[in-house]
Amino acid sequence: MRHNYWLLSGIGMILSLALLSCTSTTNTPLSQATITPSSTATPVSLQPQKSAQRIVALTSLSADIIYQLDKSKLVGITGSRLLNKNQEFKDISRVSEEKTPPNLEKILALKPDLVIGAEGFSNQTTDKLKQLGINTLLTKVDSWESLETLTKNLAELTGADPQTLLNRYQNFLKTDSNCQDDKCKVSTLVIVSRQPILSPNKFSWSGDLLSKFAVKNIAADLQGKSPLRGYIPLSGEKIVEANPEVLIIVLTPQSGSEKDVLNEFQKEPFWSKLQAVKNNRVYIFDYYGLVNAGSIDSIEKTTQQLQQVLSIKQ
Repeated sequence: MRHNYWLLSGIGMILSLALLSCTSTTNTPLSQATITPSSTATPVSLQPQKSAQRIVALTSLSADIIYQLDKSKLVGITGSRLLNKNQEFKDISRVSEEKTPPNLEKILALKPDLVIGAEGFSNQTTDKLKQLGINTLLTKVDSWESLETLTKNLAELTGADPQTLLNRYQNFLKTDSNCQDDKCKVSTLVIVSRQPILSPNKFSWSGDLLSKFAVKNIAADLQGKSPLRGYIPLSGEKIVEANPEVLIIVLTPQSGSEKDVLNEFQKEPFWSKLQAVKNNRVYIFDYYGLVNAGSIDSIEKTTQQLQQVLSIKQ
């Protein structure tokens, strides 16, 4: 169950922002994101009279983006593992412990004029805050475009210029490969969990990120009955049939060490039949960056690792 929590977390947060949970949600595209004051029943447009001055961020990615845009506006953050190990955030107040829901009293004590959460995860908290007259914004990052749109929206809210960050994002995608045709792309399978075996299709942060590189994502166009729209359950037979050149295993916060994860997969009947295994092209990627966007640094590290993996010739 805890493993499933982290997987759902990733998908909600990335799905995106997020992994990365909770009451009624909407499917508003991020490009139409709104600030919703509790004083009005209808969302108002993302064009406030003045920029936000005191922001509490309930996701690590939104906290990171705001910090890069204008750190003076960030007064509170979630107790994320990514933020806790980053010294830049050590003096910013935490409104939750790692793996625990936000503390409403701690948020209110910071007197924020905007609280940013993740759609599907932060709704319970933001609904209560709206009732108290505090502006809130729910975000959803399940594609590269939504990351850029989120950055532009947060720049508008903080009165900052997003161009430096947007330029940095584009540098993450620079590659020496000129491959545009599927024939030269490396057939790749990403596995984000073992029980059940799930792989990202194109409707996920992970799947969209893979599409930016010379990767033929085996699960990209698959659809299934999984409640996680961007992730498809696969049988061992299907994996053997696809027989990927590269196999990427995601190390989640609850899955143990790399050795433990590989030992478990090696017990699967299909494992030794795959050309990726035979050619020693099995790679471990961190959950943050590939499944849950997590932070700007984690996205950068993932793109660098993808470039390294794809540069290896057989």
